[in-house]
Amino acid sequence: QVQLVESGGGLVQAGGSLRLSCATSELAFNLNTMSWYRQAPGKQRDLVATITPGRHTSYKDSVKGRFSISRDDTKNTVYLEMKSLKPEDTAIYYCNSNRAGQVYWGQGTQVTVSS
Repeated sequence: QVQLVESGGGLVQAGGSLRLSCATSELAFNLNTMSWYRQAPGKQRDLVATITPGRHTSYKDSVKGRFSISRDDTKNTVYLEMKSLKPEDTAIYYCNSNRAGQVYWGQGTQVTVSS
């Protein structure tokens, strides 16, 4: 059973920073495309950032320049560094693993940004 475990969420004031982590038990982590999604109350789950095995990254327009996704293949972990946080960043953040269409999700971590 593959597990993805997120951590690092919390309550922060607008303009603050948080770093999310997602550790996975999946073997050959280096072959996975890893992504962060978020879901605000009453809204659909949206893709926030993606990093490929080759470390190519892509971001949702509204977080470009503020968020940074990275990975440590020696620790089977992906990170999301979030800076200059805004109240509209408030959501549950989910880690996603994708290898050739085999997808796994974490349980989510709450990020709340107060104004």
